[in-house]
Amino acid sequence: MFRTVTNIWKVEDLRKRILFTLFILLVYRIGAFIPVPNINKDALEAANQQGSDLFGLLNTFSGGALFKFSIFALGIMPYITASIIVQLLSMDVIPKFTEWQKEGENGKRKLAQVTRYGTVILGLIQAFATAIGFNRLYNQEMVIDPTFATYTMIAIVLTAGTSFLMWLGEQINEKGIGNGISVLIFAGIVASFPTHAREIYATEFIDADQIFFNVLKVVAILVVIILIIAAVIFVQQGVRKIPVQYAKRVVGQKMYGGQSTHIPLKVNGAGVIPVIFASSLLMFPVTIANFWSTQAWADWVIKNMYYTQPLGMVLYVLLIVGFTFFYTFVQFNPQQMADNMKKNGGYIPGIRPGKPTQGYLMKLITRITLSGAIFLALISVLPVFFGKIAGLPQTVQLGGTSLLIVIGVALETMKQIESQLIKRHYKGFINK
Repeated sequence: MFRTVTNIWKVEDLRKRILFTLFILLVYRIGAFIPVPNINKDALEAANQQGSDLFGLLNTFSGGALFKFSIFALGIMPYITASIIVQLLSMDVIPKFTEWQKEGENGKRKLAQVTRYGTVILGLIQAFATAIGFNRLYNQEMVIDPTFATYTMIAIVLTAGTSFLMWLGEQINEKGIGNGISVLIFAGIVASFPTHAREIYATEFIDADQIFFNVLKVVAILVVIILIIAAVIFVQQGVRKIPVQYAKRVVGQKMYGGQSTHIPLKVNGAGVIPVIFASSLLMFPVTIANFWSTQAWADWVIKNMYYTQPLGMVLYVLLIVGFTFFYTFVQFNPQQMADNMKKNGGYIPGIRPGKPTQGYLMKLITRITLSGAIFLALISVLPVFFGKIAGLPQTVQLGGTSLLIVIGVALETMKQIESQLIKRHYKGFINK
């Protein structure tokens, strides 16, 4: 492994990409501590010390920026929500979006521009809702001079912070390593780990009566985390290989085809995207309800739509399963794959080309994706029960969601580094 790390720094382009990504993450972490104007820091600090899990997941995703109410308090969630909406509208809902999606890179740029505009609009809505909701949640003491002008200024600052994060993510995609948006979320989650560790230590060991029992409990927590990490890596690396045979054909004086290959179908082809999408979409009704937090219906939405509550958990699981299928079929089109195989003289042994191949691929993808979706849902919600049984503090988000994102992004980034090393004939992390 040490030799591989040494090889990374030998490749100039890869070294520059990694250093650029680290610089962007440093900027992101600095911004997480810059406060929004007209915020009563003392009232905010006093309220946060009471502990609340209502916005705990979003605070974890933002690296603690939400509870600090910094310029990056909204994180990247408005961009993710806008991406979901644009992708859904591109599925034959808005013909123009569908047309752009089929235009290749030019169409992708147009859809990306629409997503940026959508991010600004959703960011403004969420910024107003967050400012008003937090001020009401903290007994009208968080915002200094809570007038429309003050709320407008706070909303503009928060939206600008989200837009800047969106730009940072795009810069990582272009000049850095890994998926920019996922890397920013990864950095926010990892940044919260030391805080959670301190809170667990303070709860279980400082002025505790049963030290031995608490040590066993912490060891059990570590064992569960290690088991979750092992399970996630095992499933993320799982692949079903579909054999494909290409018939021999003569073109001019040359013979083509005749070789055997395979189509790799990943058990979890969607990665951690469904979990991120589901988290973002589930919190959107809560954000809107903050506008009317004094109303009974809004209070019911805020208390029941969070993923640790029964109704919120059911919706969370359904959203993860739905987005897993949606994102998998966006990436892998059975009809297109079957048509390409038929044009190039390829076939799956025992399956006729054309419609039978399409049906066979659809059946396989559905079964494999269902297994991956159920796994993602279980890993996301089971640690919630474990955290409650273990009696962990409410502010400690020991969720499978965070671990899934961290492990998934780490594996994806490692694979990108691996491909860069192999291209230059260096041995990577994963290859044998």
